Amino acid sequence: MQASPTPSSGQADPGFKLPEEKNAPDAALPQTTPHTAGGPVEVVPGPLPPAATDTSDRDLAIGAGVFLVLLVVYFFVRNAYVHHMVVRRVSPSSAGSAGWLLFVGLAFLSAAAVLAIINASRYLTWAVTGPLVAVGLVTLVAALFVGRR
Repeated sequence: MQASPTPSSGQADPGFKLPEEKNAPDAALPQTTPHTAGGPVEVVPGPLPPAATDTSDRDLAIGAGVFLVLLVVYFFVRNAYVHHMVVRRVSPSSAGSAGWLLFVGLAFLSAAAVLAIINASRYLTWAVTGPLVAVGLVTLVAALFVGRR
């Protein structure tokens, strides 16, 4: 029987061998830093925001339908609010005025919401949404104060 070769016997091991560790840097890597490494960084502005897309007729029709349904609902809410105010002994004229202010406030706020949902990139701006929300909030506060008389 023949003994298996050992590393000390001088025969090469044909099996798996781990690579030796190197302390020297590879020749493929650059030996110095590039000349641009210490220079100033130039910042190029990014792309402009996407242009406002045009709203399709279908989206506008759906939005108008939703808005009309909300107006019908708000009309019934207005009538219920007026009835509630009259039961609380508020004069009918003040209750009617408060009801219409409530209706207008809800209509303006829902108009801002519907426009923002239809096409946010076009209608969700300070120039469009700001006045709608401002008028809506002012009329809701006015409805509360007019209804107290």
